[in-house]
Formats: sequence, structure tokens, C-alpha cells
Amino acid sequence: MMTDLRANTDKLNQQCSGLLSDPELPAELIEALRQQFGINLVSEAAGWHLAWQDQQLVLRHRELVKQGDILVDFASGAATYRRKFGGGKSEAIAKAVGVTKKAGLTVIDATAGLGRDALVLASLGASVTLVERNPAVAALLWDGLRRARLDPELLDWLPARLSLVFSQATDALQSLPAPDVVYLDPMFPAREKSAAVKKEMRAFHDVVGADPDADALWQGAYALASKRVVVKRPGYAGFLAGQKPSMSIEGKNNRFDVYVKAAL
Repeated sequence: MMTDLRANTDKLNQQCSGLLSDPELPAELIEALRQQFGINLVSEAAGWHLAWQDQQLVLRHRELVKQGDILVDFASGAATYRRKFGGGKSEAIAKAVGVTKKAGLTVIDATAGLGRDALVLASLGASVTLVERNPAVAALLWDGLRRARLDPELLDWLPARLSLVFSQATDALQSLPAPDVVYLDPMFPAREKSAAVKKEMRAFHDVVGADPDADALWQGAYALASKRVVVKRPGYAGFLAGQKPSMSIEGKNNRFDVYVKAAL
């Protein structure tokens, strides 16, 4: 499932200069990115931009060479290791969402990011709708799903369990069918100074920006979910929208606040 979001084109132009022209870029990919995300070719990259590297779409910064490329790779070594050996149903996110209690859960990940948590849930049998409002990040997710359909380890299951919606989360939560679970992982200001923040998090803060509507997301999520809402938070952060959860499950670096509406 994919929808256009033309209103975000201005944000893309402000924070990501576009897709750097490359003779190796497939024409059909250029057109798909233009039509679906409003991303246009640029002859020169200024700051953050999308580029074509090793048959993959990547996000990079012209001046921040040490930053490295950011991409969505559902078949990467780290993703495969987490999927196979990361704990499975014993992971905190699996317990919080409820994949340990019900097979085939439907989940809306309303703040999809790079899709890493969604991959874990999909690998455990959940059907996950990825919602992403930022055109550059949505394009990375789209390309990750494109390549997953070409990977022999993923093509038989992942494309059927992960779908992408390019939309403001608040809009998606008013228009999508009710899932069992809505999962929220809104951007949260880091306590560390910018030099100490993880490289990818720095990029996300630069390109995606903050989530000033995070509290409003909780209201929409709770209204839509049929079984529960799960909110991922830093351990030091308060409850989203000031709402006390039914329970909290501690992860290695984060906390998962669970708001139960009905039994799974």
C-alpha cells in the first residue's frame, strides 16, 4: 500500500536536496521516486541527499564523509543476526507487542524510521504496515522492500508481511483499517551533546526533525488499535502524552510502555 504525500515535498527540499544524478540509476527507479515521494534528480548534492551506490538507494551528507551511508537493508548482517539470534519472542519488543500471545498479529508501525523493529515483528509472524512521513526515509524503506523481493532468504515471507504507507502518521491513524496493535517510536531529543549522538540518530534529527505531534499520535493510536498501543521510549523519558501505561517492559536500552485495550 502506497500513497502520495505532496505536502512533504517542501520539507524534503529543505532537509534533503534530492536524488543525485547518476548514469547507473535505472529510469524506472527515478520515475518511481518522483511519482511516489516527490523526489527529483539534482546535478549537485548540497548537504543531505539521496544517492545510488552498489545498486542501493542511500542517504548521505556531502560534507560528513565519516558519517557513512544510511540505507534500509533487511538482509544486512546485523539485521539477519538480530532476526536469527537476537532473542526472537524473548525480545522486549516482542513481549510488548504481543507476538508471544497471538499468531499473525496486525501492527501499524506509525513511526517506521529504518524499519528495524518492524523487521523483528514481521520475522515473528506479524503483518506490519510501515507509516513514514518523511519522503527521503520513505524512499529508503521503499528501496529496502524492493531489494527484499530479490533476496532468496526474504522473498518468500517479508514482502507479504511488510507494507509501506507514505503519510503523516496522524492522517494514517484516521484512515487505515484498525490493527491489533499500533506501535509508536517517536523522535525524542537526545540528552547527549550532538557530537556524542549515534551517527544515524544525528542524521535522523537533521533530516526528519523532531516529532512535535508525538502526544497527538498517542490519541490517534489508542482510538484506532483494537488490542493495544505500544510506545518505545528512552528509559529517562516520561510517558507519552502523560498517559500512564498498563505495564512497561524494560529493554536493553529502552522502555516499552504498553496500553492494553483488550486481551489478545
